[in-house]
Amino acid sequence: MTSRAGEAGEGAPRPDPHARPPAGIRLHFHSLIKGLTAQAASKAQLGLGHSYSRAKVKFNVNRVDNMIIQSISLLDQLDKDINTFSMRVREWYGYHFPELIKIVSDNYTYCRLAKLIGNRKELSEESLEGLEEIVMDSAKAQAILDASRSSMGMDISPIDLINIESFSRRVISLSEYRKGLQEYLRSKMNQVAPSLSALIGEVVGARLISHAGSLTNLAKYPASTVQILGAEKALFRALKTRGNTPKYGLIFHSTFIGRAAAKNKGRISRYLANKCTIASRIDCFSEVPTSVFGDKLREQVEERLAFYETGETPRKNLDVMKEAVVEASEVAAEMKRKLEKKQKKKLKQEKRRQEALAAAAKAAEMQNSVLESPGEENKAEPKKKKRKPQEVEPEPADNGLAEEAPLPKKKRRQQQPAAAEQPPAKGKRTKKKKARTEEEED
Repeated sequence: MTSRAGEAGEGAPRPDPHARPPAGIRLHFHSLIKGLTAQAASKAQLGLGHSYSRAKVKFNVNRVDNMIIQSISLLDQLDKDINTFSMRVREWYGYHFPELIKIVSDNYTYCRLAKLIGNRKELSEESLEGLEEIVMDSAKAQAILDASRSSMGMDISPIDLINIESFSRRVISLSEYRKGLQEYLRSKMNQVAPSLSALIGEVVGARLISHAGSLTNLAKYPASTVQILGAEKALFRALKTRGNTPKYGLIFHSTFIGRAAAKNKGRISRYLANKCTIASRIDCFSEVPTSVFGDKLREQVEERLAFYETGETPRKNLDVMKEAVVEASEVAAEMKRKLEKKQKKKLKQEKRRQEALAAAAKAAEMQNSVLESPGEENKAEPKKKKRKPQEVEPEPADNGLAEEAPLPKKKRRQQQPAAAEQPPAKGKRTKKKKARTEEEED
């Protein structure tokens, strides 16, 4: 029996130490440990969840890619809205001045002209300077003026003109906001992903980051995924129909794909996707992101384009990366030196500010003490003036008796019992006189 039990024990599966605990243990964990209550366990779980969330959310403000995702999405939406609104302005104002559509093709310029011209019948030679300022061409400005005089458009009421001008003003403000947003996106891309933006451009790089979800996700993708990123529908359709898979996705908007010949578009797209993956990984995991590697990778793509066209042999990747590492170290040292200098300057300014605040506080304190000192002197003077009354020596009177000076109450009380003990001096004198007179009579 023992041998069979031993054999059965040897053949039994051993418990996995990495296996998850059963749900019962996790549910009744507080009852299995002494001194642990259900409330304390729930508080510990809540604190653990908060600390984990803080660790996940913690990021560098200068390298956050969420702003890039929102900016590129808003930029695409603005492009659609501005295009739609501009077409609405063209249709609306075209009833009054249809010839302007053929002369001016740009939507932003057309809206500015519609706002400036208003009623075409009021357009004169005086308005020619304003037209030239908008279209930047004297011939076009003269053509607009001539067309307004012989236009076949219908008349328009003032209230319609007011609405058209208001809508044109709104489209102009949206276009100006779009320009500012594009500048913001460019500066943000240079901070977050300088190598990727130097290689493929700010807008295309931002679209890649937005489509991947984040810069970290883009860095984790292989080059084959980056190549067809944005063409998922075409890929799955080709796989379903057993057709040719797409050669490029979002990177098709890069200038390199457009410059390549038709037979070399697939090659250059694969090579460009490879370099984009390297650039995104450098931007994501480097401590001091710089555009040095992006510039070198761009040079490599240019050399590969020249190789496809002329057959000129490009440089080796190892040599190019060695140069990039040397330049990047120099740039990092320069940036570190500038940062230290900036911090020193900031500390000096802070020190000066603290000294100025301390000096101002000291001056204010001295001024307050000077203002308070006269009041204290005035309060102290009456105390100094309170003196004890001096005893005045009695002056001899005419009848030889000294007038008694008024004494304080305490002294009067002390002298009253003494006066009661001693009899008056006049009584003694009268008794002596009587005794003398009696002796003389005897």
